[in-house]
Amino acid sequence: MPKLLPSKLPHVGTTIFTEMSALAQQCQAINLGQGFPDYPPPDALIQAVSDAMRQGHNQYAPMAGMPVLREAIASKVQTQHGQIYESRSEITVTAGATEALMSSFLALAHPGNEILLIDPAYDLYAPSIRLAGARAVRIPMQAPETNRPVFRLDWNRVENAITSKTRMLVLNFPHNPTGLTLKPEDLDALETILSKHPILLLSDEAYEHIVFDGQSHLSPVTRPSLADRTILISSFGKTFHATGWKVGYCCAPADITAEIRKVHQFTVFSVSTPMQAGIARHLRESDTLSELPGFYQKKRDRLVSGLQETVLRPLHSEGTFFLLVDTQALGPGLEKELAVRLTRDVGVASIPVSAFYAEPGNPKSNHGLLRLCFAKLDATLDQALERLRSIHSGLAG
Repeated sequence: MPKLLPSKLPHVGTTIFTEMSALAQQCQAINLGQGFPDYPPPDALIQAVSDAMRQGHNQYAPMAGMPVLREAIASKVQTQHGQIYESRSEITVTAGATEALMSSFLALAHPGNEILLIDPAYDLYAPSIRLAGARAVRIPMQAPETNRPVFRLDWNRVENAITSKTRMLVLNFPHNPTGLTLKPEDLDALETILSKHPILLLSDEAYEHIVFDGQSHLSPVTRPSLADRTILISSFGKTFHATGWKVGYCCAPADITAEIRKVHQFTVFSVSTPMQAGIARHLRESDTLSELPGFYQKKRDRLVSGLQETVLRPLHSEGTFFLLVDTQALGPGLEKELAVRLTRDVGVASIPVSAFYAEPGNPKSNHGLLRLCFAKLDATLDQALERLRSIHSGLAG
């Protein structure tokens, strides 16, 4: 048996999402941790996919995606952001946002490059960057404080982190896990920074249609100076309550897209054909996209209202289907320890926000916050709230 070479990802183990979901199942806890709905995709979408199968859409799709879906994506993005992408050369259908992200990092990052991440950052980014031979540089947001219970972006820190080695800045808005959205002043700051530094911008917008309180998602591609260097990535999994279908897409200028497709074609080659055909039809025929903000805002507000009767303090969520809660009333401890105790002792699973930092066990990465997912049936949320009301002071270890 040959001796194994050193691991390419020596510090990577089972993800916190898998770990907490397994613990939830073991403890028969209500899983408000991993971000997936417990309700099905729209009936019309399921019918559209079923019809596609019966109509013979069961063999390999074109490598870049079915033309009908790429054209639907181009139309959607133009309507939403005013940015025009050429469907043949600037849009690629991917195996979820995950593959779009991985293919983009592998195609565009090189050994010796630095990629800027804003912490807390989704846990896929850093390992993907490492596999590409580059180095992730972490820039923390300003954490919530008692008199200012929200995360805040610090664009001065971002600009100060840029060096001659910087290849790319990664954005993720609406932001997982904080729920922050970009404002016009954020895009102003980005334009100023990028006008001085020739770097790429990767914008992970998987929650683009889940924005609340009458606001709209503001993508970097709404600004022409940013669109010229942006890789826009999104997913139909979050949009259509179908995370297991793994269908996403990537929009970028043609020269960037050509490089991403070189990796994509040898990673998955193409994505499920009937799913693509069904999604394209559903985009043309349904109002699902316009209904999503109201649908999820009702769930957010239901969870926030119910939490008022518990010892957990909810932070404001501007978008995504996640809500952060302050756990000071649970007593001291690292966030993961609190999440485990909450799962075992109360029967509600969550995700520690510290998992989105480079060093989850470092006290500086722990702000006493847990992430709850409200993409659940009302009955599921109500049952979880009933259990959370049982916590009066502290949480037994």
